[in-house]
Amino acid sequence: MSRIGKQPITVPGGVNVTIDGSNVKVKGPKGELETAFSPEMTIEQDGAVITVTRPSDEKRIRALHGTTRALLNNMVHGVSEGWSKVLEIHGVGYRAELKGTTLVMSLGFSHPVEIVPPAGIVFTADPKARTVTVSGPNKEVVGQVASEIRGWRPPEPYKGKGVRYLGEHVRRKAGKAGKAG
Repeated sequence: MSRIGKQPITVPGGVNVTIDGSNVKVKGPKGELETAFSPEMTIEQDGAVITVTRPSDEKRIRALHGTTRALLNNMVHGVSEGWSKVLEIHGVGYRAELKGTTLVMSLGFSHPVEIVPPAGIVFTADPKARTVTVSGPNKEVVGQVASEIRGWRPPEPYKGKGVRYLGEHVRRKAGKAGKAG
């Protein structure tokens, strides 16, 4: 039995889960998410507990079991507490600010980089700490948007300038040792 898949999911108060066969709709204070899972998995709700069961021990079914339970748990956590990723900006003249809901960053290009948040995503920028927080109910979308922001100027190994995740370690290189002559 899958160690992840057999764990029950506890639904917190204020979260409403609707199961229609393989379609699951989760609604909570942070938003609403809907996903269609594999019809081979059986998703059942008993009060405030959701369980995912599998029909056989076939390898593909075992893999789906843990994945289905993890995705469902992420949905419940997202609509109740939300997900967030924090990015740090390092570099002279590199900064980020909000204009309305749009994130405007100066990253050393000849133009500012403007990023419009997709539906359900909220940006917060702290100019003093030089951080940007991406938050929302969908874990996948939060991670994708944070990755796209980091992709505009990934941290480079010589000076360490760029956009990185909070706590990310950047391996530094020595650079030129000097001219031999």
